[in-house]
Amino acid sequence: MIQVLHISAECYPAAKTGGLADVVGSLPKYFTKAGMLSAAVIPKYALKWIANHDWVTVYSGSVWVNWRQYRFSVQQEAGNTLGFPLFVVDIPGLYDRPGIYNDPSGAPYGDEIERYITFQQAVLDWLLSFPWQQRPKVLHCHDHHTALIPWMVKYCPAYQQLAPIPTVFTIHNGQYQGAFGWNNGNILPPYEAGARWLLEWSGIINPMATAIRTAWAVTTVSETYLYELHQNSMGLEQLFRDEWRKQWGIINGIDADVWDPATDPMIRHPFKNGDIETFKKKNKEALCEWFGFPADVPLISFIGRMVGEKGVDLLPDTFRRLIYDGTKACFLVLGTGEPWTQNQFRSMAHQFPGRFNAVIDYNEALSHQIYAGSDFLVMPSRVEPCGLNQMYAMRYGTIPIVRTVGGLKDTVPDIGEPNGEGRGIRFDQFSVEDAVHALYRAVGLWHNDPGIVAVLRQRIMAVDFSWEQTIGRYRSVYNSIGAHVEPDRPEMPVDQANKMVEKARHALQPDTEAGAAKKKTAKKTPPPAPQPVAKPSKVTVKKALKEEKPPPAANPEPKSAIKAKKKKT
Repeated sequence: MIQVLHISAECYPAAKTGGLADVVGSLPKYFTKAGMLSAAVIPKYALKWIANHDWVTVYSGSVWVNWRQYRFSVQQEAGNTLGFPLFVVDIPGLYDRPGIYNDPSGAPYGDEIERYITFQQAVLDWLLSFPWQQRPKVLHCHDHHTALIPWMVKYCPAYQQLAPIPTVFTIHNGQYQGAFGWNNGNILPPYEAGARWLLEWSGIINPMATAIRTAWAVTTVSETYLYELHQNSMGLEQLFRDEWRKQWGIINGIDADVWDPATDPMIRHPFKNGDIETFKKKNKEALCEWFGFPADVPLISFIGRMVGEKGVDLLPDTFRRLIYDGTKACFLVLGTGEPWTQNQFRSMAHQFPGRFNAVIDYNEALSHQIYAGSDFLVMPSRVEPCGLNQMYAMRYGTIPIVRTVGGLKDTVPDIGEPNGEGRGIRFDQFSVEDAVHALYRAVGLWHNDPGIVAVLRQRIMAVDFSWEQTIGRYRSVYNSIGAHVEPDRPEMPVDQANKMVEKARHALQPDTEAGAAKKKTAKKTPPPAPQPVAKPSKVTVKKALKEEKPPPAANPEPKSAIKAKKKKT
């Protein structure tokens, strides 16, 4: 039985634009590894990874949206290659497009509201087909794309059979709330009249606000970011303060299997025999050879989306000032985003050969090599709910230079702090002056104190950012709202589980011509519930299974209050 179902618009490696995909691709993997079967479901996009994998249809149905019927099918990845069951919802006409949010030209799709409401209804319609004892113990919704599910299961008659299932809503980025006007209210499924006020915030429908009100628990991806949302959340500040009792900040982890410098196939020289100096030196030489940089000066890099929230617009002037001042350093940028910023970097690459270079592209393999070969990684973010790049960088011995916001503050103590636990360099103000000063500190450290750089590399590579350290906190949140997510005992042997999954696949495949006639005479039965992926043999996950006490200022709403609200409605 699937214990936790993650519902999202992205999941790595099937569909990714940012950190949301990394989290949704990791949480179910590590929960399943710990004996608590978890799965993820996303829309079926016309993307390369999805097209290159085989899918087995496990359910077919239809939903009505704005007086239009959408037929859909739920399909499971046949090989279960990710370590957990991944499902996609195929909705012809809505998601079979070559982009997650935007078309190939970069323009956002104009029917976003209809797309996500249809997807959410399709997921709930599929869940209704499960026998009640095989339904997930938790529906874990991610960001505004799935934010109406906690409300739908409570107040839409079609889905109220699912209301007893606890819902968790995770905010990965509070700036994108999915708000739309009441002129599109007819797209919503029929709901109880008294539930209308839960949809509205500041005169419009705000899915994120609705989820904060109706989900059983709300989490954010770092403790500092949760505090920041109470201070500045695009108009939802008071709502966050009112609902504080059911909120938790949980820092993300990283997939230590994918981001392992010793086994990473995407880097030129893997980490061997604990020799950090040789690992960094050889990978840096490879980068410098590719981009025409001298290897005897520090290499400072940026990797990520070139958008305002990442603060990338601060970097052109920052890099120019350092270059004009004669600073002995080189700068490398990888990413895509706003045309203005991209053009600035292209121009600088021609203007400062041997000092600056830019790759305007999304290139996963190159990003791994840059983490391995750079001396420093700069992250000047305006907003950073958690941030994963600084964790990847530290995993590969690259010292982070970050602005003191969100998860960057939680994960990167400054080397100047007196406790001796510094991991990088921080700056507070979003200004060229502060950024330049931080980079001066980094360059000075590299040239004048190589011994400190060596100690820092050893320290940051030893930090454990793996998901095993994180899933215990999510489990404590699930349990605190009444969802008893526990490891299955006894664990099924891998070969036996594989046979069951294979048998289920054949049973769930669409009818062949030979089988169609046989089906006509067969008695109609409900669609079978999806079968779990084979659980790994016994693994050591003591840290993951260890109960952690939730933060003291984040207690769920008392059961008495919940009962009172239900009685009132």
